[in-house]
Order: sequence, then structure tokens, then C-alpha cells
Amino acid sequence: MNLREDRSLVALAHLSQLINFVTGFGGFVIPLVLWLTQKDKVFDMDSQGKQILNFQISTFILTLFCVPAILLFGLGVLGLLILAVLIFIFPIINAIKAINGEHTYYPLSYQFLT
Repeated sequence: MNLREDRSLVALAHLSQLINFVTGFGGFVIPLVLWLTQKDKVFDMDSQGKQILNFQISTFILTLFCVPAILLFGLGVLGLLILAVLIFIFPIINAIKAINGEHTYYPLSYQFLT
């Protein structure tokens, strides 16, 4: 099977996560649709899409842990701030890396999809 190389589409998949800051949920839906429809057509979309979705699922779970921590310890606010920074910065960093053909990485990401 011949896969076409489309670094800009892979970068768009990374950047589409930022829609979470507007809609609250689109940052999962758009990469999921891109991954499902393009993983067998675009080189590196399968692995990059899995990374993105694993990051989205992991940060969602971590956010769920931070919310009760706000009530119990007050440390949840710090956790949510750190998560917000990571959720904003790493899609941008990884989009740039994807455009340049470099290896991408998301911290705090458990491998649900392998």
C-alpha cells in the first residue's frame, strides 16, 4: 500500500486539539475523525493520531482527578493550570515537529491506543 506524505495534514491534526479551548470537546473529535479517515492514506497519520488521542484521553482523566482535588486539598487548581499549559503548548510544538518530519512526544500520556 502506498501512503502519501502530507505533513501539513498531520500538523493540522495536532493543532486541531486547540479547539478544546473554544468548544470544550472538539479537540478530541476532530483528531479522531482525521485519524479514522486518513490513517491508511497518509504516512505517519496512524502513529501521530494515536499519540494525539492518547494525550487527549490522558489529560481528560487527569483533569477528572484535579477537580475533586480542588475541594479536598486546593492543589487541584495548580494541577489544572499545569494541564492547561501542557494542553496548549504541546500541540503547537508537535505540529511544528510534524511539519519538519521530526519525532513528536506528549508528556503525561498513557498508551491507551497502541
